[in-house]
Amino acid sequence: MARDTLTGGRIRERRLIAGMRQAELAREAGISASYLNLIEHNRRRIGGKLLVNIAHVLGVEPSMLSEGAEAALISTLREAAADADKVQAETERVDEFAGRFPGWAQVLAQSHRRIASLERTVDILSDRLSHDPDLAASLHEVLSTAASIRSTASILAETGDLEAKWRDRFHRNLNEDSLRLAESSKTLVSYLDESDRSENPGSIPREEAEAFCAAQGYHFPELEEGLKTPEEMVEGRSELASRASRRIAVDFLRQYSSDALALPLEPFSEACAKFGPDPALLAGEFGAGIPEVLRRIAAMPETVVPQGAGLVICDSSGGMLLRKNVEGFAMPRFGVPCPLWPLFLALNRPLVALRRDVVQAGRSGAGFTCYAQSWPVNTPDLTENPLYHSVMLILPKPGDEEPASGTVRLGSTCRVCPRQRCIARREPSVLRQDF
Repeated sequence: MARDTLTGGRIRERRLIAGMRQAELAREAGISASYLNLIEHNRRRIGGKLLVNIAHVLGVEPSMLSEGAEAALISTLREAAADADKVQAETERVDEFAGRFPGWAQVLAQSHRRIASLERTVDILSDRLSHDPDLAASLHEVLSTAASIRSTASILAETGDLEAKWRDRFHRNLNEDSLRLAESSKTLVSYLDESDRSENPGSIPREEAEAFCAAQGYHFPELEEGLKTPEEMVEGRSELASRASRRIAVDFLRQYSSDALALPLEPFSEACAKFGPDPALLAGEFGAGIPEVLRRIAAMPETVVPQGAGLVICDSSGGMLLRKNVEGFAMPRFGVPCPLWPLFLALNRPLVALRRDVVQAGRSGAGFTCYAQSWPVNTPDLTENPLYHSVMLILPKPGDEEPASGTVRLGSTCRVCPRQRCIARREPSVLRQDF
Protein backbone atom coordinates (compact mmCIF):
# COMPACT_ATOMS: atom_id res chain seq x y z
CA MET A 1 0.00 0.00 0.00
CA ALA A 2 1.42 3.38 -0.95
CA ARG A 3 2.27 5.72 1.91
CA ASP A 4 0.05 8.54 0.70
CA THR A 5 -3.00 6.27 1.09
CA LEU A 6 -2.46 5.75 4.81
CA THR A 7 -3.86 9.09 5.97
CA GLY A 8 -7.24 7.52 6.74
CA GLY A 9 -5.71 5.02 9.15
CA ARG A 10 -3.91 7.81 10.98
CA ILE A 11 -7.13 9.85 11.20
CA ARG A 12 -8.91 6.88 12.76
CA GLU A 13 -6.13 6.31 15.32
CA ARG A 14 -6.07 9.99 16.29
CA ARG A 15 -9.87 10.02 16.60
CA LEU A 16 -9.82 7.03 18.92
CA ILE A 17 -7.06 8.58 21.00
CA ALA A 18 -9.15 11.74 21.29
CA GLY A 19 -12.19 9.68 22.37
CA MET A 20 -14.39 10.96 19.53
CA ARG A 21 -17.12 9.05 17.74
CA GLN A 22 -16.98 8.84 13.96
CA ALA A 23 -20.24 10.79 13.61
CA GLU A 24 -18.95 13.52 15.92
CA LEU A 25 -15.75 14.04 13.93
CA ALA A 26 -17.69 13.99 10.64
CA ARG A 27 -20.11 16.61 11.93
CA GLU A 28 -17.30 18.89 13.17
CA ALA A 29 -15.45 18.52 9.84
CA GLY A 30 -18.58 19.19 7.77
CA ILE A 31 -18.85 15.81 6.03
CA SER A 32 -21.08 12.77 6.32
CA ALA A 33 -20.24 9.89 8.65
CA SER A 34 -20.34 7.45 5.72
CA TYR A 35 -17.77 9.50 3.78
CA LEU A 36 -15.49 9.68 6.83
CA ASN A 37 -15.82 5.92 7.18
CA LEU A 38 -14.54 5.50 3.62
CA ILE A 39 -11.65 7.88 4.35
CA GLU A 40 -10.67 6.04 7.55
CA HIS A 41 -10.55 2.73 5.70
CA ASN A 42 -8.28 4.27 3.06
CA ARG A 43 -10.93 3.97 0.35
CA ARG A 44 -10.96 7.68 -0.39
CA ARG A 45 -7.99 9.96 -0.72
CA ILE A 46 -7.97 13.14 1.32
CA GLY A 47 -6.06 16.39 1.12
CA GLY A 48 -6.35 20.15 0.96
CA LYS A 49 -8.91 22.00 3.07
CA LEU A 50 -10.68 18.87 4.32
CA LEU A 51 -7.44 17.47 5.72
CA VAL A 52 -6.72 20.78 7.43
CA ASN A 53 -10.22 20.85 8.94
CA ILE A 54 -9.99 17.30 10.29
CA ALA A 55 -6.50 17.99 11.70
CA HIS A 56 -7.87 21.12 13.41
CA VAL A 57 -10.73 19.17 14.99
CA LEU A 58 -8.32 16.48 16.21
CA GLY A 59 -5.86 19.09 17.48
CA VAL A 60 -2.84 17.89 15.46
CA GLU A 61 -0.73 19.22 12.63
CA PRO A 62 -1.89 18.14 9.15
CA SER A 63 1.57 16.71 8.50
CA MET A 64 1.06 14.18 11.30
CA LEU A 65 -1.85 12.74 9.33
CA SER A 66 -0.48 12.99 5.81
CA GLU A 67 3.21 12.06 6.11
CA GLY A 68 4.19 8.43 5.76
CA ALA A 69 6.31 6.41 8.15
CA GLU A 70 10.06 6.79 7.97
CA ALA A 71 11.72 4.79 5.20
CA ALA A 72 14.25 3.34 7.65
CA LEU A 73 11.46 2.04 9.89
CA ILE A 74 9.67 0.42 6.95
CA SER A 75 12.93 -1.17 5.79
CA THR A 76 13.69 -2.55 9.27
CA LEU A 77 10.21 -4.04 9.55
CA ARG A 78 10.64 -5.73 6.18
CA GLU A 79 13.97 -7.17 7.36
CA ALA A 80 12.32 -8.46 10.53
CA ALA A 81 9.61 -10.13 8.45
CA ALA A 82 12.19 -11.70 6.14
CA ASP A 83 14.10 -13.14 9.12
CA ALA A 84 10.99 -14.78 10.57
CA ASP A 85 11.18 -17.83 8.32
CA LYS A 86 8.46 -19.76 10.15
CA VAL A 87 6.00 -16.84 10.26
CA GLN A 88 4.32 -15.42 7.17
CA ALA A 89 4.06 -11.69 7.89
CA GLU A 90 1.76 -9.50 5.79
CA THR A 91 4.61 -7.51 4.22
CA GLU A 92 2.27 -5.87 1.72
CA ARG A 93 0.62 -4.08 4.66
CA VAL A 94 3.79 -3.04 6.51
CA ASP A 95 3.25 0.63 5.61
CA GLU A 96 -0.24 0.50 7.07
CA PHE A 97 1.03 -1.17 10.25
CA ALA A 98 3.73 1.48 10.71
CA GLY A 99 1.22 4.24 10.03
CA ARG A 100 -1.53 2.98 12.32
CA PHE A 101 0.65 1.68 15.15
CA PRO A 102 3.88 3.72 15.07
CA GLY A 103 4.73 2.89 18.68
CA TRP A 104 4.51 -0.87 18.23
CA ALA A 105 6.36 -0.57 14.92
CA GLN A 106 9.23 1.19 16.71
CA VAL A 107 9.26 -1.48 19.42
CA LEU A 108 9.47 -4.25 16.83
CA ALA A 109 12.18 -2.44 14.85
CA GLN A 110 14.27 -1.77 17.96
CA SER A 111 13.95 -5.41 19.05
CA HIS A 112 15.07 -6.57 15.61
CA ARG A 113 18.08 -4.25 15.66
CA ARG A 114 19.01 -5.36 19.17
CA ILE A 115 18.81 -9.04 18.21
CA ALA A 116 21.05 -8.37 15.21
CA SER A 117 23.53 -6.54 17.46
CA LEU A 118 23.58 -9.38 19.98
CA GLU A 119 24.14 -11.92 17.21
CA ARG A 120 27.14 -9.94 15.98
CA THR A 121 28.47 -9.91 19.56
CA VAL A 122 28.08 -13.69 19.77
CA ASP A 123 29.93 -14.02 16.46
CA ILE A 124 32.83 -11.91 17.69
CA LEU A 125 33.10 -13.54 21.12
CA SER A 126 32.85 -17.09 19.80
CA ASP A 127 35.42 -16.39 17.10
CA ARG A 128 37.68 -14.78 19.65
CA LEU A 129 37.41 -17.62 22.17
CA SER A 130 38.28 -20.09 19.42
CA HIS A 131 41.15 -18.33 17.68
CA ASP A 132 42.59 -15.42 19.68
CA PRO A 133 46.21 -16.53 20.30
CA ASP A 134 46.77 -14.17 23.24
CA LEU A 135 43.58 -15.25 24.96
CA ALA A 136 44.40 -18.93 24.39
CA ALA A 137 47.89 -18.47 25.86
CA SER A 138 46.53 -16.61 28.91
CA LEU A 139 43.86 -19.25 29.57
CA HIS A 140 46.45 -22.03 29.21
CA GLU A 141 48.69 -20.31 31.75
CA VAL A 142 45.84 -19.94 34.25
CA LEU A 143 44.64 -23.53 33.84
CA SER A 144 48.12 -25.10 33.99
CA THR A 145 49.01 -23.11 37.13
CA ALA A 146 45.74 -24.06 38.81
CA ALA A 147 46.42 -27.73 37.99
CA SER A 148 49.90 -27.47 39.50
CA ILE A 149 48.52 -25.94 42.70
CA ARG A 150 45.86 -28.66 42.90
CA SER A 151 48.48 -31.38 42.51
CA THR A 152 50.75 -29.92 45.18
CA ALA A 153 47.86 -29.40 47.60
CA SER A 154 46.75 -33.02 47.11
CA ILE A 155 50.20 -34.32 47.99
CA LEU A 156 50.30 -32.23 51.17
CA ALA A 157 46.78 -33.23 52.19
CA GLU A 158 46.94 -36.96 51.40
CA THR A 159 50.47 -37.78 52.51
CA GLY A 160 50.70 -38.39 56.22
CA ASP A 161 54.37 -38.12 57.18
CA LEU A 162 56.61 -35.96 54.99
CA GLU A 163 60.19 -35.16 55.64
CA ALA A 164 60.68 -31.55 56.60
CA LYS A 165 62.76 -30.74 53.55
CA TRP A 166 60.09 -32.18 51.19
CA ARG A 167 57.27 -30.43 53.04
CA ASP A 168 59.17 -27.13 52.83
CA ARG A 169 59.74 -27.70 49.10
CA PHE A 170 56.05 -28.35 48.46
CA HIS A 171 55.12 -25.28 50.49
CA ARG A 172 57.56 -23.21 48.47
CA ASN A 173 56.15 -24.58 45.20
CA LEU A 174 52.63 -23.85 46.40
CA ASN A 175 53.56 -20.27 47.22
CA GLU A 176 55.32 -19.72 43.89
CA ASP A 177 52.47 -21.24 41.89
CA SER A 178 49.87 -19.17 43.73
CA LEU A 179 51.83 -16.01 42.94
CA ARG A 180 52.06 -17.09 39.29
CA LEU A 181 48.32 -17.76 39.22
CA ALA A 182 47.58 -14.33 40.66
CA GLU A 183 49.77 -12.62 38.08
CA SER A 184 48.44 -14.61 35.13
CA SER A 185 44.84 -13.99 36.25
CA LYS A 186 45.54 -10.27 36.55
CA THR A 187 47.07 -10.27 33.07
CA LEU A 188 44.07 -12.11 31.62
CA VAL A 189 41.56 -9.72 33.20
CA SER A 190 43.59 -6.72 32.06
CA TYR A 191 43.74 -8.06 28.50
CA LEU A 192 40.00 -8.68 28.36
CA ASP A 193 39.22 -5.28 29.89
CA GLU A 194 41.47 -3.38 27.48
CA SER A 195 40.20 -5.34 24.47
CA ASP A 196 36.57 -4.61 25.35
CA ARG A 197 37.15 -0.87 25.74
CA SER A 198 39.51 -0.36 22.83
CA GLU A 199 38.92 -0.90 19.15
CA ASN A 200 42.63 -1.56 18.76
CA PRO A 201 43.99 -4.01 21.34
CA GLY A 202 47.33 -3.70 19.56
CA SER A 203 48.29 -7.33 20.04
CA ILE A 204 48.82 -8.18 16.37
CA PRO A 205 50.81 -6.00 13.93
CA ARG A 206 48.33 -6.40 11.10
CA GLU A 207 45.48 -5.34 13.37
CA GLU A 208 47.47 -2.26 14.36
CA ALA A 209 47.89 -1.39 10.68
CA GLU A 210 44.18 -1.90 10.05
CA ALA A 211 43.33 0.32 13.03
CA PHE A 212 45.55 3.03 11.54
CA CYS A 213 43.80 2.77 8.17
CA ALA A 214 40.35 2.67 9.77
CA ALA A 215 41.11 5.84 11.75
CA GLN A 216 41.65 7.59 8.40
CA GLY A 217 38.58 6.02 6.81
CA TYR A 218 40.94 4.21 4.39
CA HIS A 219 41.28 7.52 2.55
CA PHE A 220 44.52 9.56 2.65
CA PRO A 221 44.27 13.05 1.10
CA GLU A 222 47.99 13.69 1.71
CA LEU A 223 48.89 10.79 -0.57
CA GLU A 224 46.26 11.83 -3.12
CA GLU A 225 47.90 15.24 -3.44
CA GLY A 226 51.48 13.98 -3.11
CA LEU A 227 52.10 16.06 0.02
CA LYS A 228 53.62 13.20 2.02
CA THR A 229 55.37 9.89 1.45
CA PRO A 230 54.08 6.65 2.96
CA GLU A 231 56.99 6.68 5.42
CA GLU A 232 56.06 10.18 6.60
CA MET A 233 52.42 9.16 6.99
CA VAL A 234 53.21 6.46 9.57
CA GLU A 235 55.78 8.42 11.53
CA GLY A 236 54.69 9.04 15.11
CA ARG A 237 51.31 7.32 14.76
CA SER A 238 50.10 5.96 18.11
CA GLU A 239 48.16 3.12 16.44
CA LEU A 240 51.40 1.70 15.02
CA ALA A 241 53.20 0.58 18.16
CA SER A 242 55.54 -1.98 16.59
CA ARG A 243 58.04 -1.95 13.76
CA ALA A 244 56.15 -4.77 12.05
CA SER A 245 52.87 -2.81 12.04
CA ARG A 246 54.62 0.27 10.60
CA ARG A 247 56.09 -1.83 7.79
CA ILE A 248 52.68 -3.33 6.99
CA ALA A 249 51.14 0.14 6.93
CA VAL A 250 53.91 1.49 4.65
CA ASP A 251 53.38 -1.38 2.20
CA PHE A 252 49.65 -0.62 2.09
CA LEU A 253 50.24 3.11 1.60
CA ARG A 254 52.70 2.47 -1.23
CA GLN A 255 50.03 0.44 -3.00
CA TYR A 256 47.54 3.22 -2.27
CA SER A 257 49.89 5.84 -3.77
CA SER A 258 50.37 3.72 -6.88
CA ASP A 259 46.59 3.33 -7.31
CA ALA A 260 46.03 7.06 -6.75
CA LEU A 261 48.61 7.91 -9.39
CA ALA A 262 46.99 5.58 -11.94
CA LEU A 263 43.42 6.60 -11.03
CA PRO A 264 43.46 10.24 -9.82
CA LEU A 265 40.81 11.22 -7.32
CA GLU A 266 38.89 13.89 -9.25
CA PRO A 267 38.60 12.09 -12.63
CA PHE A 268 37.84 8.80 -10.88
CA SER A 269 35.14 10.44 -8.73
CA GLU A 270 33.53 11.93 -11.83
CA ALA A 271 33.60 8.53 -13.53
CA CYS A 272 31.98 6.92 -10.47
CA ALA A 273 29.21 9.52 -10.64
CA LYS A 274 28.73 8.73 -14.33
CA PHE A 275 28.94 4.93 -14.30
CA GLY A 276 28.34 4.11 -10.64
CA PRO A 277 30.76 1.79 -8.82
CA ASP A 278 30.92 -0.60 -11.79
CA PRO A 279 34.47 -2.01 -11.91
CA ALA A 280 34.27 -3.19 -15.52
CA LEU A 281 33.12 0.19 -16.88
CA LEU A 282 35.61 2.10 -14.73
CA ALA A 283 38.47 -0.18 -15.78
CA GLY A 284 37.58 0.36 -19.43
CA GLU A 285 37.33 4.13 -18.94
CA PHE A 286 40.84 4.41 -17.48
CA GLY A 287 42.53 1.44 -19.12
CA ALA A 288 43.33 0.05 -15.67
CA GLY A 289 43.25 -3.41 -14.15
CA ILE A 290 40.27 -4.67 -12.18
CA PRO A 291 42.26 -5.10 -8.90
CA GLU A 292 43.36 -1.45 -9.09
CA VAL A 293 39.78 -0.31 -9.63
CA LEU A 294 38.44 -2.45 -6.77
CA ARG A 295 41.00 -1.08 -4.35
CA ARG A 296 40.35 2.45 -5.59
CA ILE A 297 36.55 2.23 -5.14
CA ALA A 298 37.06 1.10 -1.54
CA ALA A 299 39.34 4.12 -0.94
CA MET A 300 36.77 6.66 -2.11
CA PRO A 301 35.18 8.98 0.48
CA GLU A 302 31.49 8.62 1.33
CA THR A 303 30.62 11.55 -0.93
CA VAL A 304 31.62 9.38 -3.90
CA VAL A 305 30.37 5.97 -2.68
CA PRO A 306 27.61 6.90 -0.21
CA GLN A 307 26.49 3.33 0.48
CA GLY A 308 29.99 2.43 1.65
CA ALA A 309 32.28 -0.29 0.35
CA GLY A 310 34.13 -3.13 2.05
CA LEU A 311 37.40 -4.62 0.86
CA VAL A 312 39.28 -7.83 1.60
CA ILE A 313 42.70 -8.81 0.28
CA CYS A 314 44.31 -12.20 0.86
CA ASP A 315 47.39 -14.10 -0.30
CA SER A 316 47.55 -17.52 -1.94
CA SER A 317 47.17 -19.31 1.39
CA GLY A 318 43.95 -17.47 2.13
CA GLY A 319 45.63 -15.42 4.85
CA MET A 320 43.96 -12.04 5.30
CA LEU A 321 46.21 -9.12 4.34
CA LEU A 322 43.62 -6.33 4.61
CA ARG A 323 40.05 -6.03 5.89
CA LYS A 324 37.91 -2.94 5.42
CA ASN A 325 34.56 -3.55 7.08
CA VAL A 326 31.21 -2.51 5.64
CA GLU A 327 27.95 -2.44 7.58
CA GLY A 328 26.18 -5.79 7.64
CA PHE A 329 28.99 -7.97 6.23
CA ALA A 330 30.60 -9.95 9.06
CA MET A 331 34.34 -10.54 8.83
CA PRO A 332 36.03 -12.80 11.40
CA ARG A 333 38.66 -11.10 13.49
CA PHE A 334 40.44 -14.40 14.09
CA GLY A 335 40.36 -17.67 12.25
CA VAL A 336 39.59 -18.49 8.63
CA PRO A 337 36.67 -16.89 6.73
CA CYS A 338 33.94 -18.76 4.87
CA PRO A 339 35.51 -20.63 1.91
CA LEU A 340 32.49 -19.72 -0.25
CA TRP A 341 33.56 -16.08 -0.45
CA PRO A 342 34.22 -15.01 -4.07
CA LEU A 343 37.62 -13.86 -2.78
CA PHE A 344 38.79 -17.48 -2.65
CA LEU A 345 37.03 -18.55 -5.83
CA ALA A 346 39.09 -15.93 -7.64
CA LEU A 347 42.31 -17.64 -6.47
CA ASN A 348 41.24 -20.74 -8.41
CA ARG A 349 40.66 -18.65 -11.56
CA PRO A 350 43.61 -16.23 -11.78
CA LEU A 351 43.11 -12.99 -13.72
CA VAL A 352 39.39 -13.73 -14.23
CA ALA A 353 37.10 -11.03 -12.86
CA LEU A 354 34.12 -12.39 -10.92
CA ARG A 355 30.82 -10.84 -9.86
CA ARG A 356 28.55 -12.54 -7.34
CA ASP A 357 25.39 -11.48 -5.53
CA VAL A 358 25.65 -12.83 -2.00
CA VAL A 359 23.64 -12.97 1.23
CA GLN A 360 25.30 -13.78 4.52
CA ALA A 361 23.55 -16.38 6.67
CA GLY A 362 21.85 -15.01 9.78
CA ARG A 363 18.83 -12.96 10.75
CA SER A 364 19.99 -9.76 9.06
CA GLY A 365 19.97 -11.35 5.62
CA ALA A 366 21.65 -8.31 4.08
CA GLY A 367 22.48 -8.54 0.39
CA PHE A 368 25.75 -7.54 -1.25
CA THR A 369 27.35 -7.47 -4.67
CA CYS A 370 30.91 -8.77 -4.57
CA TYR A 371 33.58 -8.28 -7.24
CA ALA A 372 36.78 -10.30 -7.02
CA GLN A 373 39.93 -11.02 -8.99
CA SER A 374 43.34 -12.46 -8.25
CA TRP A 375 46.56 -11.17 -9.81
CA PRO A 376 50.25 -12.21 -9.74
CA VAL A 377 52.50 -10.23 -7.41
CA ASN A 378 55.74 -11.54 -8.90
CA THR A 379 57.18 -12.30 -12.31
CA PRO A 380 58.58 -15.82 -11.94
CA ASP A 381 60.95 -17.54 -14.29
CA LEU A 382 60.39 -21.10 -15.48
CA THR A 383 61.71 -22.59 -12.26
CA GLU A 384 59.63 -20.47 -9.86
CA ASN A 385 56.00 -20.59 -8.85
CA PRO A 386 53.79 -17.55 -9.37
CA LEU A 387 52.42 -15.91 -6.24
CA TYR A 388 48.91 -14.49 -6.32
CA HIS A 389 46.94 -12.08 -4.21
CA SER A 390 43.16 -11.86 -4.39
CA VAL A 391 40.96 -8.83 -3.77
CA MET A 392 37.20 -8.63 -3.16
CA LEU A 393 35.10 -5.46 -3.19
CA ILE A 394 31.85 -5.63 -1.18
CA LEU A 395 29.03 -3.27 -2.14
CA PRO A 396 25.76 -3.25 -0.12
CA LYS A 397 22.51 -3.69 -1.99
CA PRO A 398 19.49 -1.47 -1.25
CA GLY A 399 17.63 -2.75 1.80
CA ASP A 400 14.35 -3.32 -0.04
CA GLU A 401 15.86 -5.11 -3.04
CA GLU A 402 14.87 -8.75 -3.37
CA PRO A 403 17.71 -11.31 -3.79
CA ALA A 404 18.36 -12.07 -7.45
CA SER A 405 18.30 -15.57 -8.85
CA GLY A 406 21.66 -17.22 -8.43
CA THR A 407 22.40 -15.37 -5.18
CA VAL A 408 25.07 -17.20 -3.17
CA ARG A 409 24.38 -17.84 0.51
CA LEU A 410 27.55 -17.75 2.57
CA GLY A 411 28.71 -17.13 6.12
CA SER A 412 31.46 -15.33 7.98
CA THR A 413 33.27 -18.34 9.44
CA CYS A 414 32.15 -21.92 10.02
CA ARG A 415 32.04 -21.73 13.80
CA VAL A 416 29.32 -19.08 13.86
CA CYS A 417 27.47 -20.00 10.66
CA PRO A 418 23.96 -21.48 11.20
CA ARG A 419 23.90 -23.29 7.84
CA GLN A 420 24.23 -26.92 8.91
CA ARG A 421 24.06 -28.50 5.44
CA CYS A 422 26.98 -26.79 3.78
CA ILE A 423 29.48 -28.69 1.67
CA ALA A 424 32.21 -26.22 2.63
CA ARG A 425 31.83 -26.64 6.40
CA ARG A 426 35.12 -27.32 8.21
CA GLU A 427 33.90 -27.52 11.82
CA PRO A 428 30.57 -27.73 13.67
CA SER A 429 28.76 -24.48 14.36
CA VAL A 430 27.92 -23.29 17.86
CA LEU A 431 24.66 -21.84 16.50
CA ARG A 432 21.33 -23.45 15.70
CA GLN A 433 19.87 -23.47 12.21
CA ASP A 434 17.22 -20.90 13.20
CA PHE A 435 19.65 -18.51 14.93
